[in-house]
Amino acid sequence: MSKVKVGLVQMSCEQDKAANLKKAIQKIKEAASKGAQVICLQELFTSLYFCDTEDYDNFNLAESIPGPSTDALCTVAAELGVVIIASLFEKRTQGIYHNTTAVIDADGTYLGKYRKMHIPDDPAFYEKFYFTPGDLGYKIFKTKFANIGVLICWDQWYPEAARITALMGAEILFYPTAIGWATAQDEGTNLEQYNAWQTIQRSHAIANGIHVVSVNRTGFEQNGAMKFWGGSFVANPFGKILYQASHDNEETHVEELDISATDRYRTHWPFLRDRRIDSYDPITKRYID
Repeated sequence: MSKVKVGLVQMSCEQDKAANLKKAIQKIKEAASKGAQVICLQELFTSLYFCDTEDYDNFNLAESIPGPSTDALCTVAAELGVVIIASLFEKRTQGIYHNTTAVIDADGTYLGKYRKMHIPDDPAFYEKFYFTPGDLGYKIFKTKFANIGVLICWDQWYPEAARITALMGAEILFYPTAIGWATAQDEGTNLEQYNAWQTIQRSHAIANGIHVVSVNRTGFEQNGAMKFWGGSFVANPFGKILYQASHDNEETHVEELDISATDRYRTHWPFLRDRRIDSYDPITKRYID
């Protein structure tokens, strides 16, 4: 298919997992009613963003994949005939947990999962306490409507991850995300951070000649200390912003993408043709002394 309608679900969350899942399903149905074919939820949408503290009790939020949430979403996907991209806290086995995104095809088939490769550790984002780094490598998923690549939040800062996923055949690159501002922070710093976040992802669209879809959460969490900045967006293969959500509101948006445009952009701006793969061995080193 040359044209694909993607749905972005930007929402706030609460402590109750069941309530968050129910809300997400309602918004999936809303997106489907607007014509969405591939619908992406934000990172860790079934809970508050719990990585602000190192708390062993939070491991109780995790579940198997496939598991209860994917079972519910498989039913919804089959009912609506849509692809669902669902970011969840995965319990792989006792003592091993991942930040994982499941992909469900339009007939309700569970296609597989991607485990977040790059794990941050910053104030209020203590993800290394919870998540084992992904070991499935980079992935694409051949859905009914498009071959999609999925990366997760902190992955979005790494051009290598986007490049590899694009080279594997991704036609659209999705980034489920949870990122925000400390409410004590000044507006100038807020703007600088958001612009950097969006710019790096737009650069992945340009460098690889594919559409990028980034879906972030919104709302105040951490007892009001953190405002997740929303701002979900879609960029075309030359980085043009096709849609950008507000910073403050829940939004369910559908954007039609012409994925056949990739060939035109890659032909006129042949970055992939001119890659000097014979010279890139140093990129595998941590640092070059």
